[in-house]
Amino acid sequence: MNIFTLNSKAYFPKLLHLALNNMNKFVFFIILHLFFFFQITTQAQTKFDRIRTFDVQHYTIKTTFDSQKKTVFGDTTITLKPLQNNFKSIELDAANLEFTTVKFANSQNLNYETLDEKIVIELDRNYSTNETISIQFIYSAKPKKGVYFVDEGKHKGNIHSSQIWTQGEPEEAHFWFPSYDFPDDKATSEQFITAQKDETVIANGELIEKIENSDATVTWHFKTNFVHSTYLTSFIIGKYVKFEDKYRDVPLGFYLYPSETKIYEKAFSNTKDIFKVYESILATDFPYNKYDQTIVAEFKFGGMENLTATTLSDTEVYFAEFDFGKESVIDLVSHELSHSWFGNLVTCKNWAELWLNEGFATFMESAYREKAFGREDYLRKIRADTRSYFGFEASNKNKRGLYNLNAKPDDSIFDEITYQKGGVVLHTLRSEVGDEVFWKAVKIYLDRHKFANVETKDLQKVFEEVSGRNLSWFFKQWVYGIGYPTLDIKQTYQQSSNFLKFKVTQKQTFSTIFRLPIEIKITTANGIKYEKLEINKKVEDFAIKLSSKPISIEFDYTEKIPLKLIETGKLKVTK
Repeated sequence: MNIFTLNSKAYFPKLLHLALNNMNKFVFFIILHLFFFFQITTQAQTKFDRIRTFDVQHYTIKTTFDSQKKTVFGDTTITLKPLQNNFKSIELDAANLEFTTVKFANSQNLNYETLDEKIVIELDRNYSTNETISIQFIYSAKPKKGVYFVDEGKHKGNIHSSQIWTQGEPEEAHFWFPSYDFPDDKATSEQFITAQKDETVIANGELIEKIENSDATVTWHFKTNFVHSTYLTSFIIGKYVKFEDKYRDVPLGFYLYPSETKIYEKAFSNTKDIFKVYESILATDFPYNKYDQTIVAEFKFGGMENLTATTLSDTEVYFAEFDFGKESVIDLVSHELSHSWFGNLVTCKNWAELWLNEGFATFMESAYREKAFGREDYLRKIRADTRSYFGFEASNKNKRGLYNLNAKPDDSIFDEITYQKGGVVLHTLRSEVGDEVFWKAVKIYLDRHKFANVETKDLQKVFEEVSGRNLSWFFKQWVYGIGYPTLDIKQTYQQSSNFLKFKVTQKQTFSTIFRLPIEIKITTANGIKYEKLEINKKVEDFAIKLSSKPISIEFDYTEKIPLKLIETGKLKVTK
Protein backbone atom coordinates (compact mmCIF):
# COMPACT_ATOMS: atom_id res chain seq x y z
CA MET A 1 0.00 0.00 0.00
CA ASN A 2 1.22 3.45 -0.85
CA ILE A 3 1.91 5.20 2.45
CA PHE A 4 1.44 8.65 0.92
CA THR A 5 -2.23 7.92 0.21
CA LEU A 6 -3.23 6.82 3.69
CA ASN A 7 -5.34 9.01 5.93
CA SER A 8 -3.30 9.61 9.10
CA LYS A 9 -6.36 10.56 11.18
CA ALA A 10 -8.29 7.40 10.34
CA TYR A 11 -5.85 4.66 9.45
CA PHE A 12 -2.74 4.92 11.61
CA PRO A 13 -4.40 5.17 15.05
CA LYS A 14 -6.23 1.93 14.24
CA LEU A 15 -2.98 0.35 13.12
CA LEU A 16 -1.22 1.43 16.29
CA HIS A 17 -4.06 0.08 18.41
CA LEU A 18 -3.79 -3.30 16.68
CA ALA A 19 -0.02 -3.28 17.11
CA LEU A 20 -0.29 -2.56 20.83
CA ASN A 21 -2.85 -5.26 21.45
CA ASN A 22 -2.16 -8.02 18.94
CA MET A 23 1.35 -7.80 17.52
CA ASN A 24 4.81 -8.50 18.80
CA LYS A 25 7.22 -5.72 19.68
CA PHE A 26 9.15 -6.01 16.45
CA VAL A 27 6.09 -5.41 14.30
CA PHE A 28 4.96 -2.66 16.66
CA PHE A 29 8.17 -0.73 16.20
CA ILE A 30 7.93 -1.10 12.43
CA ILE A 31 4.41 0.33 12.53
CA LEU A 32 5.52 3.10 14.87
CA HIS A 33 8.36 4.00 12.51
CA LEU A 34 5.95 4.13 9.57
CA PHE A 35 3.56 6.26 11.58
CA PHE A 36 6.14 8.92 12.39
CA PHE A 37 7.51 8.82 8.84
CA PHE A 38 4.02 9.44 7.50
CA GLN A 39 3.37 12.21 10.01
CA ILE A 40 6.58 14.00 9.02
CA THR A 41 5.77 13.60 5.32
CA THR A 42 2.22 14.85 5.80
CA GLN A 43 3.43 17.90 7.71
CA ALA A 44 5.95 18.67 4.98
CA GLN A 45 3.24 18.44 2.35
CA THR A 46 0.76 20.68 4.18
CA LYS A 47 2.80 23.39 5.87
CA PHE A 48 3.06 25.33 2.60
CA ASP A 49 -0.70 25.43 2.08
CA ARG A 50 -2.82 28.38 3.11
CA ILE A 51 -6.05 28.25 5.05
CA ARG A 52 -8.86 29.61 2.91
CA THR A 53 -12.08 30.93 4.45
CA PHE A 54 -13.57 32.29 1.22
CA ASP A 55 -13.53 31.70 -2.53
CA VAL A 56 -12.99 34.74 -4.75
CA GLN A 57 -15.37 34.69 -7.70
CA HIS A 58 -14.30 37.79 -9.61
CA TYR A 59 -11.97 40.80 -9.53
CA THR A 60 -12.88 44.09 -11.20
CA ILE A 61 -9.76 46.25 -11.23
CA LYS A 62 -9.71 49.88 -12.39
CA THR A 63 -6.34 51.62 -12.58
CA THR A 64 -4.95 55.03 -13.53
CA PHE A 65 -1.38 56.20 -13.12
CA ASP A 66 0.94 59.10 -12.36
CA SER A 67 4.10 57.99 -14.13
CA GLN A 68 6.18 60.88 -12.85
CA LYS A 69 5.40 59.98 -9.24
CA LYS A 70 5.30 56.24 -9.98
CA THR A 71 1.88 56.02 -8.40
CA VAL A 72 -1.05 53.70 -9.05
CA PHE A 73 -4.61 54.82 -8.34
CA GLY A 74 -6.88 51.83 -7.96
CA ASP A 75 -10.54 51.00 -7.64
CA THR A 76 -10.98 47.26 -7.13
CA THR A 77 -14.15 45.33 -6.43
CA ILE A 78 -13.81 41.78 -5.14
CA THR A 79 -16.74 39.38 -5.31
CA LEU A 80 -16.44 36.30 -3.09
CA LYS A 81 -18.34 33.53 -1.33
CA PRO A 82 -17.67 32.29 2.22
CA LEU A 83 -16.40 28.74 2.61
CA GLN A 84 -17.89 28.47 6.07
CA ASN A 85 -21.00 29.74 7.83
CA ASN A 86 -20.95 32.56 10.39
CA PHE A 87 -18.49 34.38 8.14
CA LYS A 88 -17.94 37.81 9.70
CA SER A 89 -14.56 39.17 8.50
CA ILE A 90 -12.39 39.08 5.40
CA GLU A 91 -8.59 39.06 5.46
CA LEU A 92 -6.95 40.05 2.16
CA ASP A 93 -3.41 40.67 1.04
CA ALA A 94 -2.57 44.35 0.56
CA ALA A 95 0.93 45.81 0.78
CA ASN A 96 1.37 49.57 1.29
CA LEU A 97 -1.98 50.44 -0.24
CA GLU A 98 -3.41 53.74 1.00
CA PHE A 99 -7.15 53.16 1.26
CA THR A 100 -9.64 56.00 1.03
CA THR A 101 -12.77 53.86 0.74
CA VAL A 102 -13.69 50.33 1.77
CA LYS A 103 -17.37 49.51 1.37
CA PHE A 104 -19.93 47.13 0.06
CA ALA A 105 -20.10 47.66 -3.69
CA ASN A 106 -22.15 50.86 -4.18
CA SER A 107 -23.31 50.71 -0.56
CA GLN A 108 -22.30 51.33 3.05
CA ASN A 109 -18.77 51.86 4.32
CA LEU A 110 -17.08 49.10 6.29
CA ASN A 111 -14.65 49.12 9.16
CA TYR A 112 -11.22 47.79 8.38
CA GLU A 113 -7.71 47.51 9.74
CA THR A 114 -4.37 47.27 7.93
CA LEU A 115 -1.49 45.34 9.44
CA ASP A 116 1.76 44.33 7.79
CA GLU A 117 0.69 43.29 4.28
CA LYS A 118 -2.95 42.56 5.16
CA ILE A 119 -6.26 44.32 5.32
CA VAL A 120 -9.00 42.91 7.56
CA ILE A 121 -12.57 44.01 6.84
CA GLU A 122 -15.33 43.62 9.40
CA LEU A 123 -18.68 42.80 7.83
CA ASP A 124 -22.03 44.07 9.03
CA ARG A 125 -23.29 40.58 10.04
CA ASN A 126 -22.56 36.89 9.76
CA TYR A 127 -22.77 35.46 6.25
CA SER A 128 -23.39 31.90 5.09
CA THR A 129 -21.83 29.82 2.32
CA ASN A 130 -24.76 30.39 -0.06
CA GLU A 131 -24.31 34.19 -0.03
CA THR A 132 -22.16 36.34 -2.28
CA ILE A 133 -20.29 39.40 -0.99
CA SER A 134 -18.88 42.26 -3.09
CA ILE A 135 -16.46 44.74 -1.51
CA GLN A 136 -15.13 47.87 -3.23
CA PHE A 137 -11.70 49.32 -2.41
CA ILE A 138 -10.48 52.74 -3.54
CA TYR A 139 -6.79 53.37 -2.88
CA SER A 140 -3.43 54.59 -4.13
CA ALA A 141 0.03 53.02 -4.03
CA LYS A 142 3.68 53.56 -4.83
CA PRO A 143 4.43 49.89 -5.40
CA LYS A 144 7.76 48.43 -4.34
CA LYS A 145 6.84 45.34 -6.32
CA GLY A 146 4.09 44.20 -8.64
CA VAL A 147 3.96 47.28 -10.87
CA TYR A 148 7.16 48.59 -12.47
CA PHE A 149 7.60 52.01 -14.07
CA VAL A 150 10.33 52.07 -16.74
CA ASP A 151 11.67 55.30 -18.22
CA GLU A 152 12.13 55.81 -21.94
CA GLY A 153 15.45 54.41 -23.06
CA LYS A 154 17.42 52.32 -25.48
CA HIS A 155 19.31 49.08 -25.48
CA LYS A 156 21.91 48.53 -28.20
CA GLY A 157 20.24 51.20 -30.29
CA ASN A 158 16.71 49.88 -29.83
CA ILE A 159 14.59 52.73 -28.52
CA HIS A 160 11.62 52.02 -26.32
CA SER A 161 9.04 54.34 -24.82
CA SER A 162 8.38 54.67 -21.13
CA GLN A 163 6.53 51.60 -19.89
CA ILE A 164 4.41 50.39 -17.01
CA TRP A 165 4.16 46.66 -16.56
CA THR A 166 3.31 44.12 -13.90
CA GLN A 167 5.00 41.03 -12.53
CA GLY A 168 2.86 38.92 -10.21
CA GLU A 169 4.73 35.71 -9.47
CA PRO A 170 5.16 34.59 -6.81
CA GLU A 171 3.20 37.06 -4.66
CA GLU A 172 3.46 40.60 -6.00
CA ALA A 173 -0.13 41.28 -7.08
CA HIS A 174 -1.12 42.58 -3.65
CA PHE A 175 1.31 45.44 -4.04
CA TRP A 176 -1.09 47.03 -6.55
CA PHE A 177 -4.53 45.62 -5.80
CA PRO A 178 -6.08 43.98 -2.70
CA SER A 179 -6.43 40.28 -3.35
CA TYR A 180 -6.05 36.74 -2.15
CA ASP A 181 -2.47 36.55 -3.40
CA PHE A 182 -1.77 32.82 -3.36
CA PRO A 183 -2.02 30.30 -6.20
CA ASP A 184 -4.67 27.99 -4.72
CA ASP A 185 -7.60 30.32 -5.40
CA LYS A 186 -8.85 30.97 -8.93
CA ALA A 187 -11.26 33.65 -10.10
CA THR A 188 -12.27 35.46 -13.26
CA SER A 189 -11.16 39.06 -13.67
CA GLU A 190 -11.61 42.21 -15.68
CA GLN A 191 -9.54 45.35 -15.91
CA PHE A 192 -10.26 48.98 -16.83
CA ILE A 193 -6.83 50.48 -17.54
CA THR A 194 -6.50 54.17 -18.35
CA ALA A 195 -3.45 55.25 -20.36
CA GLN A 196 -2.35 58.09 -22.62
CA LYS A 197 -3.99 58.24 -26.02
CA ASP A 198 -0.80 57.35 -27.91
CA GLU A 199 -0.07 54.32 -25.73
CA THR A 200 -1.05 50.68 -26.19
CA VAL A 201 -2.38 48.54 -23.37
CA ILE A 202 -2.05 44.75 -23.28
CA ALA A 203 -3.79 42.71 -20.56
CA ASN A 204 -5.42 39.37 -19.79
CA GLY A 205 -8.40 38.19 -21.75
CA GLU A 206 -10.55 39.77 -24.43
CA LEU A 207 -10.48 43.47 -25.22
CA ILE A 208 -14.12 44.47 -24.71
CA GLU A 209 -13.88 48.15 -25.61
CA LYS A 210 -11.74 51.29 -25.66
CA ILE A 211 -13.28 54.42 -24.17
CA GLU A 212 -11.85 57.79 -25.12
CA ASN A 213 -11.85 60.25 -22.23
CA SER A 214 -11.99 64.05 -22.31
CA ASP A 215 -8.46 64.42 -20.90
CA ALA A 216 -6.65 62.78 -23.87
CA THR A 217 -6.59 59.40 -22.18
CA VAL A 218 -8.16 56.11 -23.21
CA THR A 219 -9.61 53.46 -20.91
CA TRP A 220 -9.07 49.90 -22.14
CA HIS A 221 -11.55 47.30 -20.86
CA PHE A 222 -10.33 43.67 -20.78
CA LYS A 223 -12.21 40.67 -19.41
CA THR A 224 -11.34 37.02 -18.77
CA ASN A 225 -13.97 34.30 -18.82
CA PHE A 226 -11.53 31.76 -17.42
CA VAL A 227 -10.68 31.38 -13.75
CA HIS A 228 -7.01 31.89 -12.96
CA SER A 229 -4.64 32.31 -10.03
CA THR A 230 -4.02 35.85 -8.84
CA TYR A 231 -0.34 35.97 -9.83
CA LEU A 232 -1.30 35.65 -13.52
CA THR A 233 -3.11 39.02 -13.52
CA SER A 234 -1.17 41.51 -15.64
CA PHE A 235 -1.04 44.55 -17.85
CA ILE A 236 1.55 46.35 -19.99
CA ILE A 237 1.42 49.99 -21.10
CA GLY A 238 3.74 51.51 -23.68
CA LYS A 239 4.15 52.48 -27.32
CA TYR A 240 4.05 49.37 -29.48
CA VAL A 241 3.49 48.11 -32.99
CA LYS A 242 1.18 45.11 -33.07
CA PHE A 243 1.66 42.21 -35.46
CA GLU A 244 -1.34 39.91 -35.82
CA ASP A 245 -1.76 36.29 -36.84
CA LYS A 246 -3.98 33.33 -36.05
CA TYR A 247 -3.55 29.75 -34.99
CA ARG A 248 -6.81 28.12 -36.03
CA ASP A 249 -9.38 30.41 -34.36
CA VAL A 250 -6.99 31.76 -31.72
CA PRO A 251 -5.90 35.38 -32.36
CA LEU A 252 -2.16 35.87 -31.89
CA GLY A 253 -0.75 39.28 -30.99
CA PHE A 254 2.93 40.25 -31.07
CA TYR A 255 3.78 43.64 -29.53
CA LEU A 256 7.15 45.12 -30.48
CA TYR A 257 8.87 48.48 -30.26
CA PRO A 258 8.32 50.67 -33.36
CA SER A 259 12.11 50.91 -33.75
CA GLU A 260 12.64 47.16 -33.76
CA THR A 261 9.93 45.42 -35.77
CA LYS A 262 12.36 43.31 -37.82
CA ILE A 263 12.76 40.98 -34.84
CA TYR A 264 9.22 39.69 -35.41
CA GLU A 265 10.03 36.96 -37.92
CA LYS A 266 13.30 35.96 -36.29
CA ALA A 267 11.86 35.59 -32.79
CA PHE A 268 8.27 34.48 -33.30
CA SER A 269 8.09 32.54 -36.56
CA ASN A 270 7.84 29.22 -34.67
CA THR A 271 4.84 30.24 -32.57
CA LYS A 272 2.13 28.58 -34.66
CA ASP A 273 4.18 25.42 -35.04
CA ILE A 274 4.64 25.25 -31.26
CA PHE A 275 0.85 25.53 -30.86
CA LYS A 276 0.35 22.69 -33.31
CA VAL A 277 2.93 20.41 -31.70
CA TYR A 278 1.63 20.99 -28.18
CA GLU A 279 -1.98 20.35 -29.11
CA SER A 280 -0.90 17.18 -30.88
CA ILE A 281 1.26 15.59 -28.19
CA LEU A 282 -0.97 16.72 -25.31
CA ALA A 283 -4.18 15.76 -27.17
CA THR A 284 -5.61 18.89 -25.54
CA ASP A 285 -6.59 22.09 -27.33
CA PHE A 286 -5.13 25.44 -26.35
CA PRO A 287 -7.48 26.33 -23.48
CA TYR A 288 -7.92 30.09 -24.03
CA ASN A 289 -9.31 32.50 -26.62
CA LYS A 290 -6.21 34.57 -27.45
CA TYR A 291 -2.45 34.61 -26.99
CA ASP A 292 -0.32 37.77 -26.86
CA GLN A 293 3.45 38.09 -26.59
CA THR A 294 4.87 41.48 -25.60
CA ILE A 295 8.45 42.59 -25.04
CA VAL A 296 9.32 44.93 -22.17
CA ALA A 297 12.49 46.56 -20.86
CA GLU A 298 14.29 45.83 -17.60
CA PHE A 299 12.40 42.59 -17.03
CA LYS A 300 14.19 40.46 -14.43
CA PHE A 301 13.15 37.13 -15.96
CA GLY A 302 13.24 35.78 -19.50
CA GLY A 303 9.47 35.66 -19.65
CA MET A 304 6.27 35.39 -17.64
CA GLU A 305 3.21 33.36 -18.63
CA ASN A 306 0.53 35.87 -17.62
CA LEU A 307 -2.87 34.53 -18.62
CA THR A 308 -3.30 34.88 -22.43
CA ALA A 309 -0.69 37.68 -22.39
CA THR A 310 2.92 36.54 -22.01
CA THR A 311 5.52 39.14 -21.04
CA LEU A 312 9.01 38.71 -22.53
CA SER A 313 12.32 40.40 -21.77
CA ASP A 314 13.40 42.47 -24.77
CA THR A 315 17.08 41.60 -24.22
CA GLU A 316 16.25 37.88 -24.31
CA VAL A 317 14.16 38.20 -27.46
CA TYR A 318 16.91 40.21 -29.20
CA PHE A 319 19.14 37.12 -29.08
CA ALA A 320 17.12 35.90 -32.07
CA GLU A 321 19.14 38.33 -34.19
CA PHE A 322 22.17 36.06 -33.82
CA ASP A 323 22.60 32.46 -34.94
CA PHE A 324 23.86 31.42 -31.52
CA GLY A 325 20.80 32.92 -29.85
CA LYS A 326 17.94 31.65 -32.02
CA GLU A 327 17.74 28.35 -30.19
CA SER A 328 17.36 30.01 -26.78
CA VAL A 329 14.55 32.23 -28.10
CA ILE A 330 12.69 29.18 -29.46
CA ASP A 331 13.03 27.63 -26.00
CA LEU A 332 11.78 30.84 -24.37
CA VAL A 333 8.72 31.09 -26.62
CA SER A 334 7.89 27.39 -26.26
CA HIS A 335 8.44 27.45 -22.49
CA GLU A 336 6.03 30.33 -21.90
CA LEU A 337 3.41 28.96 -24.30
CA SER A 338 3.50 25.56 -22.59
CA HIS A 339 2.51 27.29 -19.34
CA SER A 340 -0.93 27.80 -20.89
CA TRP A 341 -1.42 24.13 -20.01
CA PHE A 342 1.12 23.64 -17.19
CA GLY A 343 0.77 26.52 -14.74
CA ASN A 344 -2.23 28.43 -16.02
CA LEU A 345 -4.80 25.73 -16.79
CA VAL A 346 -3.42 23.37 -14.13
CA THR A 347 -1.64 25.26 -11.36
CA CYS A 348 0.55 24.24 -8.45
CA LYS A 349 -1.34 24.43 -5.16
CA ASN A 350 1.53 26.08 -3.30
CA TRP A 351 5.10 27.23 -3.99
CA ALA A 352 6.67 24.02 -2.70
CA GLU A 353 5.01 22.37 -5.71
CA LEU A 354 6.25 24.94 -8.25
CA TRP A 355 8.13 22.24 -10.16
CA LEU A 356 4.75 21.07 -11.49
CA ASN A 357 4.57 24.37 -13.37
CA GLU A 358 8.21 24.99 -14.24
CA GLY A 359 9.54 21.46 -14.56
CA PHE A 360 6.81 20.65 -17.07
CA ALA A 361 7.41 23.88 -19.00
CA THR A 362 11.14 23.11 -19.19
CA PHE A 363 10.44 19.54 -20.30
CA MET A 364 8.03 20.82 -22.96
CA GLU A 365 10.87 22.86 -24.48
CA SER A 366 12.58 19.53 -25.16
CA ALA A 367 9.34 17.90 -26.31
CA TYR A 368 8.87 20.62 -28.90
CA ARG A 369 12.43 20.22 -30.13
CA GLU A 370 11.90 16.49 -30.52
CA LYS A 371 8.95 17.00 -32.87
CA ALA A 372 10.45 19.96 -34.73
CA PHE A 373 14.12 18.93 -34.99
CA GLY A 374 14.36 15.24 -34.08
CA ARG A 375 15.20 12.91 -31.23
CA GLU A 376 18.86 13.86 -31.05
CA ASP A 377 18.01 17.52 -30.55
CA TYR A 378 15.61 16.49 -27.78
CA LEU A 379 18.39 14.57 -26.04
CA ARG A 380 20.81 17.44 -26.58
CA LYS A 381 18.44 19.71 -24.68
CA ILE A 382 18.02 17.13 -21.90
CA ARG A 383 21.81 16.92 -21.61
CA ALA A 384 22.13 20.70 -21.48
CA ASP A 385 19.51 20.91 -18.72
CA THR A 386 21.35 18.18 -16.82
CA ARG A 387 24.64 20.08 -17.03
CA SER A 388 22.92 23.26 -15.90
CA TYR A 389 21.49 21.49 -12.87
CA PHE A 390 24.80 19.82 -12.01
CA GLY A 391 26.56 23.19 -12.19
CA PHE A 392 24.02 24.74 -9.85
CA GLU A 393 24.09 21.83 -7.43
CA ALA A 394 27.89 21.98 -7.18
CA SER A 395 27.73 25.36 -5.45
CA ASN A 396 24.30 25.04 -3.85
CA LYS A 397 24.55 24.85 -0.06
CA ASN A 398 20.81 24.52 0.56
CA LYS A 399 20.20 21.01 -0.71
CA ARG A 400 16.56 20.22 -1.43
CA GLY A 401 14.28 18.12 -3.57
CA LEU A 402 11.92 19.09 -6.34
CA TYR A 403 9.29 19.31 -3.65
CA ASN A 404 10.79 22.44 -2.13
CA LEU A 405 10.98 22.32 1.66
CA ASN A 406 12.77 25.68 1.52
CA ALA A 407 10.00 27.38 -0.47
CA LYS A 408 9.40 31.06 0.26
CA PRO A 409 7.35 33.52 -1.82
CA ASP A 410 10.38 35.18 -3.38
CA ASP A 411 12.76 34.70 -6.31
CA SER A 412 14.70 31.94 -4.52
CA ILE A 413 12.19 29.36 -5.76
CA PHE A 414 13.13 30.00 -9.39
CA ASP A 415 16.27 27.90 -9.69
CA GLU A 416 17.82 25.03 -11.63
CA ILE A 417 16.27 22.45 -9.33
CA THR A 418 12.74 23.63 -10.05
CA TYR A 419 13.34 24.10 -13.77
CA GLN A 420 16.14 21.96 -15.19
CA LYS A 421 16.05 19.08 -12.71
CA GLY A 422 12.25 19.09 -12.95
CA GLY A 423 12.38 18.81 -16.72
CA VAL A 424 14.95 16.00 -16.70
CA VAL A 425 13.02 14.04 -14.05
CA LEU A 426 9.98 14.14 -16.32
CA HIS A 427 12.16 12.79 -19.14
CA THR A 428 13.19 9.93 -16.83
CA LEU A 429 9.55 9.29 -15.89
CA ARG A 430 8.67 9.17 -19.58
CA SER A 431 11.51 6.69 -20.18
CA GLU A 432 10.42 4.56 -17.21
CA VAL A 433 6.75 4.17 -18.16
CA GLY A 434 7.06 4.47 -21.95
CA ASP A 435 5.73 7.04 -24.40
CA GLU A 436 2.18 5.71 -24.68
CA VAL A 437 1.59 5.64 -20.92
CA PHE A 438 3.37 8.95 -20.37
CA TRP A 439 1.36 11.06 -22.81
CA LYS A 440 -1.92 9.31 -21.92
CA ALA A 441 -1.30 10.08 -18.24
CA VAL A 442 -0.41 13.70 -19.00
CA LYS A 443 -3.69 14.15 -20.89
CA ILE A 444 -5.71 12.68 -18.02
CA TYR A 445 -3.80 14.89 -15.57
CA LEU A 446 -4.73 17.99 -17.60
CA ASP A 447 -8.35 16.94 -18.10
CA ARG A 448 -8.92 15.94 -14.50
CA HIS A 449 -7.44 19.11 -12.98
CA LYS A 450 -8.20 21.78 -15.56
CA PHE A 451 -8.83 25.23 -14.06
CA ALA A 452 -7.84 23.76 -10.68
CA ASN A 453 -4.78 23.29 -8.48
CA VAL A 454 -2.52 20.28 -8.09
CA GLU A 455 0.06 18.63 -5.88
CA THR A 456 2.70 16.05 -6.76
CA LYS A 457 0.46 13.31 -5.36
CA ASP A 458 -2.11 14.14 -8.07
CA LEU A 459 0.47 13.56 -10.78
CA GLN A 460 1.68 10.36 -9.13
CA LYS A 461 -1.89 9.05 -8.83
CA VAL A 462 -2.57 9.51 -12.54
CA PHE A 463 0.66 7.82 -13.58
CA GLU A 464 0.01 4.89 -11.27
CA GLU A 465 -3.52 4.51 -12.62
CA VAL A 466 -2.45 4.54 -16.26
CA SER A 467 0.70 2.44 -15.85
CA GLY A 468 -0.83 -0.01 -13.36
CA ARG A 469 2.35 0.30 -11.31
CA ASN A 470 3.31 1.52 -7.86
CA LEU A 471 5.61 4.48 -8.53
CA SER A 472 6.18 5.52 -4.93
CA TRP A 473 9.86 4.71 -5.26
CA PHE A 474 10.21 6.99 -8.29
CA PHE A 475 8.56 10.02 -6.71
CA LYS A 476 10.24 9.43 -3.34
CA GLN A 477 13.75 9.59 -4.78
CA TRP A 478 13.35 12.01 -7.67
CA VAL A 479 10.77 14.46 -6.30
CA TYR A 480 10.95 14.30 -2.51
CA GLY A 481 14.58 13.18 -2.30
CA ILE A 482 17.59 15.43 -2.77
CA GLY A 483 20.46 15.40 -5.23
CA TYR A 484 21.37 12.65 -7.64
CA PRO A 485 23.26 9.34 -7.51
CA THR A 486 27.00 8.97 -7.97
CA LEU A 487 28.00 5.44 -8.91
CA ASP A 488 31.42 3.83 -8.64
CA ILE A 489 31.42 0.77 -10.91
CA LYS A 490 34.33 -1.66 -10.84
CA GLN A 491 34.36 -3.99 -13.86
CA THR A 492 35.95 -7.41 -14.07
CA TYR A 493 35.87 -9.96 -16.90
CA GLN A 494 36.64 -13.55 -15.96
CA GLN A 495 37.95 -15.37 -19.03
CA SER A 496 37.53 -18.91 -17.66
CA SER A 497 33.81 -18.49 -17.03
CA ASN A 498 33.03 -15.66 -19.50
CA PHE A 499 31.37 -13.69 -16.73
CA LEU A 500 31.41 -9.90 -16.75
CA LYS A 501 31.16 -8.76 -13.14
CA PHE A 502 30.26 -5.36 -11.72
CA LYS A 503 30.65 -4.06 -8.19
CA VAL A 504 28.41 -1.00 -7.91
CA THR A 505 28.70 1.44 -5.02
CA GLN A 506 26.42 4.44 -4.54
CA LYS A 507 28.80 7.15 -3.33
CA GLN A 508 26.53 10.18 -2.91
CA THR A 509 27.16 11.77 0.48
CA PHE A 510 23.51 12.20 1.46
CA SER A 511 21.34 9.41 2.81
CA THR A 512 19.16 8.67 -0.24
CA ILE A 513 19.81 5.28 -1.85
CA PHE A 514 18.45 5.35 -5.39
CA ARG A 515 16.64 2.64 -7.29
CA LEU A 516 18.21 2.75 -10.73
CA PRO A 517 17.22 0.47 -13.60
CA ILE A 518 20.40 1.04 -15.62
CA GLU A 519 20.36 -0.35 -19.16
CA ILE A 520 23.69 -1.58 -20.53
CA LYS A 521 24.92 -2.12 -24.07
CA ILE A 522 27.82 -4.60 -24.23
CA THR A 523 29.70 -5.07 -27.51
CA THR A 524 31.76 -8.20 -28.02
CA ALA A 525 33.40 -9.81 -31.03
CA ASN A 526 30.27 -11.93 -31.38
CA GLY A 527 27.81 -9.04 -31.39
CA ILE A 528 25.88 -6.76 -29.05
CA LYS A 529 24.16 -7.79 -25.83
CA TYR A 530 21.66 -5.67 -23.90
CA GLU A 531 21.22 -6.08 -20.16
CA LYS A 532 19.73 -4.20 -17.21
CA LEU A 533 21.17 -3.68 -13.75
CA GLU A 534 18.43 -3.08 -11.17
CA ILE A 535 20.48 -1.10 -8.66
CA ASN A 536 18.81 -0.42 -5.32
CA LYS A 537 21.43 -0.89 -2.61
CA LYS A 538 24.43 1.00 -1.32
CA VAL A 539 26.77 -1.75 -2.58
CA GLU A 540 25.77 -4.50 -5.01
CA ASP A 541 27.42 -7.17 -7.16
CA PHE A 542 26.19 -8.22 -10.59
CA ALA A 543 27.34 -10.87 -13.06
CA ILE A 544 26.47 -11.18 -16.76
CA LYS A 545 27.30 -14.22 -18.87
CA LEU A 546 29.00 -13.35 -22.17
CA SER A 547 30.25 -15.36 -25.12
CA SER A 548 33.56 -13.47 -25.33
CA LYS A 549 35.51 -10.57 -23.86
CA PRO A 550 33.70 -7.22 -24.06
CA ILE A 551 35.06 -4.64 -26.48
CA SER A 552 32.97 -1.78 -25.06
CA ILE A 553 30.46 -1.26 -22.28
CA GLU A 554 27.90 1.59 -22.37
CA PHE A 555 25.97 2.31 -19.20
CA ASP A 556 22.51 3.91 -19.65
CA TYR A 557 23.05 3.89 -23.40
CA THR A 558 19.50 5.18 -24.04
CA GLU A 559 20.07 8.11 -21.64
CA LYS A 560 17.08 7.15 -19.57
CA ILE A 561 18.62 8.51 -16.35
CA PRO A 562 20.72 11.58 -17.14
CA LEU A 563 20.76 12.74 -13.49
CA LYS A 564 23.65 10.56 -12.36
CA LEU A 565 27.41 10.43 -12.37
CA ILE A 566 29.22 7.17 -13.13
CA GLU A 567 32.86 6.52 -12.34
CA THR A 568 34.28 3.42 -14.03
CA GLY A 569 37.82 2.19 -13.92
CA LYS A 570 39.59 0.21 -16.61
CA LEU A 571 38.13 -3.23 -17.27
CA LYS A 572 40.05 -5.77 -15.25
CA VAL A 573 40.58 -9.12 -16.98
CA THR A 574 41.23 -12.26 -14.91
CA LYS A 575 41.77 -15.89 -15.83
